[in-house]
Parts: sequence; C-alpha cells; structure tokens
Amino acid sequence: MKLISWNIQWSRGVDGKVDPQRIVADARKLGDFDVLCLQEVAANFPSLAGSAGENQFEIFADLLPGFTPVPAAAVDVAAADGSRRCFGNMVLSRYPVLRVLRHQLPWPADADVISMPRVLLEVTLDTPLGPVRVMNTHLEYYSQLQRKQQVEAIRNYHAETSLRALRSRVCETGPSPYHAFAQTSKVILTGDFNFRPEDPLHERLQEKLEPGVPRLVDTWEYLNGNQPHPHNVGVYDREQWEEAFACDFIFASEDLLPHVRTFKIDGKTKASDHQPQLLELA
Repeated sequence: MKLISWNIQWSRGVDGKVDPQRIVADARKLGDFDVLCLQEVAANFPSLAGSAGENQFEIFADLLPGFTPVPAAAVDVAAADGSRRCFGNMVLSRYPVLRVLRHQLPWPADADVISMPRVLLEVTLDTPLGPVRVMNTHLEYYSQLQRKQQVEAIRNYHAETSLRALRSRVCETGPSPYHAFAQTSKVILTGDFNFRPEDPLHERLQEKLEPGVPRLVDTWEYLNGNQPHPHNVGVYDREQWEEAFACDFIFASEDLLPHVRTFKIDGKTKASDHQPQLLELA
C-alpha cells in the first residue's frame, strides 16, 4: 500500500502557474500510489493567485479515472452569482471505499486573527492489509487556539472509531443506513498540521488515549528515530516563506506500525510550495 500526501496550494507551483495535471504527474514520479491525499483543493475561487476558478475536485477525479474520488469542502460558501465556492481536502483511492465520514473540526472564536473552517476527511478503505482508515486534514494556520482544539477533536474521533471496532455491538447486515461495514482501529492520519515537530501539539497528538485505543505515531520518527524531519514547506518558495521547515506529517496507529516500510519525500518538485510525502506499507 502506497499513500502520498500533499498540500498542493490549489495546484499553484513556485512559478505561479496553476496546473493540476502537473500535480498528478509529479505525484506519480514519487511513486505508484494507491491513495492520494490532497490538501488545499479549490473550486470556483478565481481570486486565488493563478486560478481561473476551475473545479479542481472534478479535474483530479478526471485525471485519475481508476480511483474513487472523495472530496471534503471545509469552506463551502455562496458566490455572487449563486454558485458555490469550495476549498478543502480530497482523497483519491485505488482501493474500494467502504465508508466516508466528514468531521467538521472545532472553529472557536479567535477575534485577533483571520481563520477559516477546517475539516477532517475520514475514509475506510478495503486494502490488502484489511480495512484501514485514512484521515486527511489541514489545521488552522493563524490561530493556535483553534489548532489546539482541532488536535483534541482528531484524538477523540480516532478514539471513538477504535472503540467501536473493539467493543461488540448489535450489527445490521441488510442494505439499510444501519448496515455494519467494517470497523477498524488501524488508521493513517495525514495532512498539513501547521505546527512544527518541536511544537507541543506534535507530541500531544501522539499521547496515549484510553485503554484499547492505539496511539498515533509519527511514521518518520518511527522509521528514522531522532533524525530531523525533512523540510516539506518553503523549500523553494522564498516569497511566502523566510525559511524551509516541516509541518506536514504522516501518523499511523500503533497497530499498523508493523506494516510501515518506507517514508519518502520529493525534494525536487516545485509544483506547490509544499513537497509531497509517500508512506509505503506491506
């Protein structure tokens, strides 16, 4: 199982050009991915630099016809002409998608900064490793208060699903909304977290949960120990970022760690202000 995660900055490269096709091409150069997790996918936002307002959710679905596209708009607002403007995350999966959950993350008032709604997209996939949940998110950039509450919400969502998988329950096997698809504690959590490895929130996300719930673990650190995280934002873009650093991570639950094999990052592509990351499991 190969998973790539990438904040694509609405497909805008360091050259200022918006090119979803380049995003897919460069992701394929990194690896023959089975799952592609994207952050900052835009539709009908011509005000974004370089964008013509193209519906990138539809474009990525068309570019990957063998994949199931699952969008999640954290921002869904009306345009002046009555159409919708959407901005959020997307998962495209070669594996069957058993269930989709779209969790709205906390958005408490923080009057001192600008902010926008944030979402956690969770899909349960039927993989060669069995059912695996993939959680794709993008936390608030400007508000530490909001990021802190969003981390707590992610921990709670992971715990809820893990406990449903652990505890026996009445199951409906017929074709109704109560149908009992597979529940699993095995999860990959990925995205742009807008905190650095030394931020206490990085440690908080990995702290123990209640008994029976596997802890979330930074897979780079699992494989590489104390080696510094590779920079994955601001490597080439000096207009937006004064320095390069890491704020994009891929976590996995403890019960999935025995399957984690390799972690790669593409340090060459300039198709976004972020660098894509690949996690391979077997």
